[in-house]
Amino acid sequence: MADKRIEDLRRRKAELYQGGGTERVAKQHAAGKRTARERLAQLYDEDTFQETNPFMTHRCTDFGMQGKKLPGEGVVTGYGLVDGRPVYAVSQDFTVAGGAVGEATARKISDLQDDAMKTGDPIIFINDSGGARIQEGVGALAGYGDIFNRNILASGVVPQISVVSGPCAGGAAYSPALTDFIIQVRHEGQMYITGPSVIKQVTGEDVTAEQLGGVESHAHYSGVVHFVADSGGEGLAIAKRLLSFLPSNNTDDPPFIEDWHDDAVGADEAMNSLIPESNRAAYDMHDVLARVLDRSDFLEVQTHFAPNLIIGFGRIEGETIGVVANNPQHKAGVLDIDSSVKGARFIRFCNAFNIPLVTFVDVPGFMPGVQQEYGGIIRHGAKMLFAYGAATVPKITIVVRKAYGGAYLAMCARSMGADRTAAWPTAEIAVMGAEGAVNVLYRKEIAAAEDPEAMRKAKMDEYTAKFSTPYMAAARGLVDDVIEPAETRAYIALSLAILKSKRAIRPEKKHGLIPL
Repeated sequence: MADKRIEDLRRRKAELYQGGGTERVAKQHAAGKRTARERLAQLYDEDTFQETNPFMTHRCTDFGMQGKKLPGEGVVTGYGLVDGRPVYAVSQDFTVAGGAVGEATARKISDLQDDAMKTGDPIIFINDSGGARIQEGVGALAGYGDIFNRNILASGVVPQISVVSGPCAGGAAYSPALTDFIIQVRHEGQMYITGPSVIKQVTGEDVTAEQLGGVESHAHYSGVVHFVADSGGEGLAIAKRLLSFLPSNNTDDPPFIEDWHDDAVGADEAMNSLIPESNRAAYDMHDVLARVLDRSDFLEVQTHFAPNLIIGFGRIEGETIGVVANNPQHKAGVLDIDSSVKGARFIRFCNAFNIPLVTFVDVPGFMPGVQQEYGGIIRHGAKMLFAYGAATVPKITIVVRKAYGGAYLAMCARSMGADRTAAWPTAEIAVMGAEGAVNVLYRKEIAAAEDPEAMRKAKMDEYTAKFSTPYMAAARGLVDDVIEPAETRAYIALSLAILKSKRAIRPEKKHGLIPL
């Protein structure tokens, strides 16, 4: 009898593992996509994955659903080890009813989210679903609500990563939007609230699913997506690399690579020649980061969106840091609406997960213009100020070149809570650039001069000599030191070591009110 029961168990599991059947699996493969279980096999260390609730079944009896078998309810959930660390995962199975989410599907996902919160481990969501299961009506909608609610409860407690490897339509798109990072697979994953057919019917616009919700729209324009992958396998590899920088939860420290701790942090003379002589000349801030970070290893976030601001993860002496840096190669490194939102969200993530922030400043100001003002640059720019001011993790700021006006403050000036602030000799710390300042201060005198251009140049030289240097700020104690660029890596490394025991006491409150 026991043998028969074991045989029955094996048969039942074999049926589950087939998903929607060989025909639908073949169709998934023909589209260049892997199945839910194949994706999990790529993610987890070999033979470490344990599935949860594989036999859960829907109870819908409407619209031909009575007695209909949906293996695994269209989703595979479970936990295992990723590079030796416990990680939970949800992998939607498009071969089963298009991965549509019903009441039981949502229950499986919600139970897994609860488990991850109990043990304090990251969650990876692999999205490949047509949306809510229409046959289940409000039951499916309530199930989505349960998932969203747990996304919110887990926010800032455990890292949540979404990999969009297929359609992610309607309400289904909001769960990824509530997670910390979204990785979208090119030509496979699409995200949108209303699909092309509905848009055509309502607005008359003709658009394909890829044009509407593909990589180009979300990685370049909307800023919804943080990483782009050329294949499902690459998407999971990015998720694993991202996890290598992150703690398992908000009470842990980020991973430490001991082998990298002894890497050289001495003077790097090549850095002294990285910045052009002219303060108008562009350069790529990535070149600076490559010489400062351990082994030039940098995981950039939102590479294609608002490239005038660089954000991402790196290490100094094996310790994870979050990097925020202006990039003069794009829009002169100016802060605008998109870059402000991009930076603020990243700063808040790092603060939630105990990741020190290192900021490299070369900012000429906030972007001027009617569209920026109409778009709310005041409100969005304030997000950067709020995020830095509220952050209690160690904050180190390096002023590389321009640091003008309110944008200088928004890039974590000393007065905004930076724990250590150093400036290079090329730094220009002032209310505004020399040209703008002279036009304001000496407009009448210049207009009345015999040679206005000569006088303008003389006044600009005078202003530059007095204010567009780091020494006035250093004299006021607004920067801790003026250092050679060659000393930057060593300066940051020692500062991080000293600040490791930093404690910041803030007023007791429910939460601050960031200008959303």
